Amino acid sequence: MPVEILIRAENLRLSYGDRTALAPSNFDIPAASVTAIIGPNGAGKSTLLNAIAGLVQPTAGSLIMPQLGPGGVAYVLQSTKLNELTPITVREAVGMGRYARLGYFHRFHQRDRSVCEQAMERLRIGDLANRHLSELSGGQRQRVFVAQGLAQEASLLLLDEPITGLDLVSRQLILDVIEAETADGTTVIGTTHSLDEAHMADHVILLASRVVASGTPDSVLTAEYLSIAYGHPMLSAGEVLHDDPHHRPAEPRHVHFERKP
Repeated sequence: MPVEILIRAENLRLSYGDRTALAPSNFDIPAASVTAIIGPNGAGKSTLLNAIAGLVQPTAGSLIMPQLGPGGVAYVLQSTKLNELTPITVREAVGMGRYARLGYFHRFHQRDRSVCEQAMERLRIGDLANRHLSELSGGQRQRVFVAQGLAQEASLLLLDEPITGLDLVSRQLILDVIEAETADGTTVIGTTHSLDEAHMADHVILLASRVVASGTPDSVLTAEYLSIAYGHPMLSAGEVLHDDPHHRPAEPRHVHFERKP
């Protein structure tokens, strides 16, 4: 059965000023699946995610995407800076996910409130609805922002290392949401530093300031391609868990796209 392609890049080049973040590259991203973007620090992972979100425009080439409807693209950042003086509650933060559909000045209706409540329940933060974000733990706060993404009802969900440093409960709840969303037809794209975790995705894009390889985990996470991307001899995923030499060990990053049996 042919795989439906949601996003296609043709000779895509991304830059910040005079600095090239992604050299001209070609790749496809399949629909209704989990795509893991992996590579060493500075490889262009976040830049590519920003380009897919529409925040960075191609310097050259093209990034071909369909019209995604009123929900647009939901983008959950690795960490969201919070002004501690802003009196925003969990319910209000999750409700912001509806702005893409309603606009800033439209009133909420019953369905909007219901979507937000369901998103909070899925992440088990319903009992925190009236709490100020600054009162939450890091894991709870990250669940709020994932719930905000769900409330947007987008067909494309972008996750920039969403479970880095989280407690086990928050981590598993977010992983469960990823699995449920793809089962419902949502396309999920996330960044990761872990080879084992990338191997659990449906599709992998391996970066090193360009696309080294793109395809199924077995075809991409090979010793040959990993050695090219990381700049030294590597074993394939399953034989060793790569310890990124360019990454600071005090701040481990792991995104686990898990599949239930």
